[in-house]
Amino acid sequence: MKNGLKIVTIGGGSSYTPELIEGFIKRYEELPVSEIWLVDIEEGKEKLQIVGDLAKRMVEKANLPIDIHLTLDRRSALKDADFVTTQFRVGLLDARAIDERIPLKYHVIGQETNGPGGLFKALRTVPVILNVVKDIEELCPDAWLVNFTNPTGILTEAILRHTSFRKVVGLCNVPIHMQMDIAQMLNADVSRVHVDFMGLNHMVYGSKVLLDGEDVTEHVIDLIATSSESMTMNNIKSIEWSPEFIKALRLIPCPYHRYYYKTREMLEQELKDADAEAEAEGTRAEVVKKLESDLFELYKDPNLDIKPPQLEKRGGAYYSDAACRLIASLYTNKCDIQPVNTINNGAISSIPNESAVEVSAVITKDGPMPIAMGDLPVAAQGLVQQIKSFERLAADAGATGNYQTALLAMTINPLVPSDIVAKQILDEMLEAHKEHLPLFTKEPIA
Repeated sequence: MKNGLKIVTIGGGSSYTPELIEGFIKRYEELPVSEIWLVDIEEGKEKLQIVGDLAKRMVEKANLPIDIHLTLDRRSALKDADFVTTQFRVGLLDARAIDERIPLKYHVIGQETNGPGGLFKALRTVPVILNVVKDIEELCPDAWLVNFTNPTGILTEAILRHTSFRKVVGLCNVPIHMQMDIAQMLNADVSRVHVDFMGLNHMVYGSKVLLDGEDVTEHVIDLIATSSESMTMNNIKSIEWSPEFIKALRLIPCPYHRYYYKTREMLEQELKDADAEAEAEGTRAEVVKKLESDLFELYKDPNLDIKPPQLEKRGGAYYSDAACRLIASLYTNKCDIQPVNTINNGAISSIPNESAVEVSAVITKDGPMPIAMGDLPVAAQGLVQQIKSFERLAADAGATGNYQTALLAMTINPLVPSDIVAKQILDEMLEAHKEHLPLFTKEPIA
């Protein structure tokens, strides 16, 4: 009989791990974790040791009986786990920089989870997450998988379509940021604010806002339309929305919607940032590399025994805390409402039941129960359906290594202007990433 819960984190050398450890520490009373296994690969060995040492100091400071284990052996770590979290990056930040720079050569947005960059992050990551699931099914079949590796929507889609494993929940920090920003606009504590979310990962809308149970959606939309401080995140440029557009949309867009509703402006900003001849800050990957380097220097300090506040400068801030909250709710059958990526099951009526959606759901011991939202307003339906088609093809291409499927996914993405450009970008990126795309072995079609 185990004395407590075993948590395994794949990608344990991530800069986000201290937030994860902090989340488990502060929830220890409801989530009795006895061991946390931080898993990484050989290339991440040094970072794993640095983060692992900090994690041990944090647990020691909290005076809790949690054992921290560091390993490069995923399978030994997974044995009898209760929860598995995934936060890895195939190809590390160098691969992300390629994802961002190559599309810009063709005057196409280069971004980590949208457009060609999002497709290639999926192509590299889908085979790995499917192998992780295979190991979970063998070594800890009762464990819940909480994935916040991007693009989490496509990865959830791939698991739902290419495995029989259903104990998976995808997590994103975008809805959390949106809720926090809305609470700030309303000068209210975030606990008083409820937002109904519906859509897809990085394509999610706020459809209703309640403040102390009262519907304030129209007021929030007006605030967003008239505010000079548009809702955004550290990894997305804050280009203001047209007030008339926001009032006409009558939905709360997420920060990533800028790539679709403000494509030209976002592309111009990316080209400016990436201009090697100018004194530019570089692509987001290059900015993050510097942030990560600074963070790991902080983490090395033997006197540091807390999560440093500088971590919030990373675009994924609050991911890890959200993961701990989700795990606690799954474990305690809390039945609270959280936005997650899960199987649709009719929550959004125009999306197939078996597909992954990002939606508000009641979190129970049996998993998320998505709340029936009806259908998206007509203004959002077309874009969401197009991205859903892209996600399905991207998931299939990642799972099979099929060139034609990847080409089709690239071409139907709304950020890619033509089939010719799609093929040019696809071929160049397949060559650039070939080390991390072992399934794509066949020659492209003529």
